[in-house]
Amino acid sequence: MYKLIGSPQSRSFRVLWMLEELGVPYDHEPAPPRSEAVVAVNPAGKVPVLVVDGTPITDSTAILTYLADRHGRFTHPAGTLERARQDSLTQFLLDEFDAALWMSARHSFVLPPELRQSAIKDSLKWEFERSQRTLMARIGEGPFVMGAEMTVPDIILAHCGRWAEQAKFPVTAPGLADYLARMRERPAYLRAAAR
Repeated sequence: MYKLIGSPQSRSFRVLWMLEELGVPYDHEPAPPRSEAVVAVNPAGKVPVLVVDGTPITDSTAILTYLADRHGRFTHPAGTLERARQDSLTQFLLDEFDAALWMSARHSFVLPPELRQSAIKDSLKWEFERSQRTLMARIGEGPFVMGAEMTVPDIILAHCGRWAEQAKFPVTAPGLADYLARMRERPAYLRAAAR
């Protein structure tokens, strides 16, 4: 059985969603970052942490990739061109979407108040909108990012879309809002969100 540690208001949501999509048993401890429960398995104090057979795995993308590979779902096989494209899209989303949202969060509530630079948010929103156009030019006919099947980048993108909405980052690219709405209707997404 898997044990997921991390608040669902964090990137832990991605892992909750993947576990629900897979339909595998798991325990969930909704501990916040830097809490005793988290530091005990990840000295950096960051969430999520997935404990598998006593071994902690950190970083949401590493966990998603591990689960997808282990269960043979939501991924293309390693060493294929489809997997290379999937990994490329995953890295693009982390670099362009997740990074902008995380930087905004850091300057909103994570950093000490004296280190926060609120003016940076305007440039981050500009980058976020530009990245949406680039993404839409890279993805195919859908209904998912990689085409006919849902993969790891779909979970990351839909989570970033949810995060963007909460952070007041506009979703402006044609088709992207519809995609995000469809992803939020998935039963596994709804089960994860109910936590």
